[in-house]
Amino acid sequence: MDNSSILREVTLTLPMVSDMEIAASTTAAALAEFMQMTPDKIDEVRMAVVEACINAFEHSGAEDRKVYIRFAVLGEAEPERLEITIRDKGTGFSQDALEEPSIEQKLKAESKRGWGLKIIRGLMDEVAIDSASEGTTVVMSKLR
Repeated sequence: MDNSSILREVTLTLPMVSDMEIAASTTAAALAEFMQMTPDKIDEVRMAVVEACINAFEHSGAEDRKVYIRFAVLGEAEPERLEITIRDKGTGFSQDALEEPSIEQKLKAESKRGWGLKIIRGLMDEVAIDSASEGTTVVMSKLR
């Protein structure tokens, strides 16, 4: 995303098992607190991380059943941005094939799911998704 210096970095490798997204969101919140983000921004980061992890857990089809996460606090002298990279080694997906969720259709549908990427994009300042047959990488960032 940009070329700021890395002031702090944490990496996690999570097994795709229930509630592991909480470990990722706790780490994200700790770094956001270190950066002195507002409580609302901390909650937004936590929710985006949970959504991205659950998407990887449920949809990646990764044989190794792991999600790889990198948290980087970026800035020059002071923390300016939290960049979070969530990667899996799954089958990937075509972003063009995804339908934008419609509230009217979802209310009528049996499944109310399918909001994850829209939620992530709404919560974070920048989101980039790269998906291919070797897996999916989501890079998202939040300004302090």
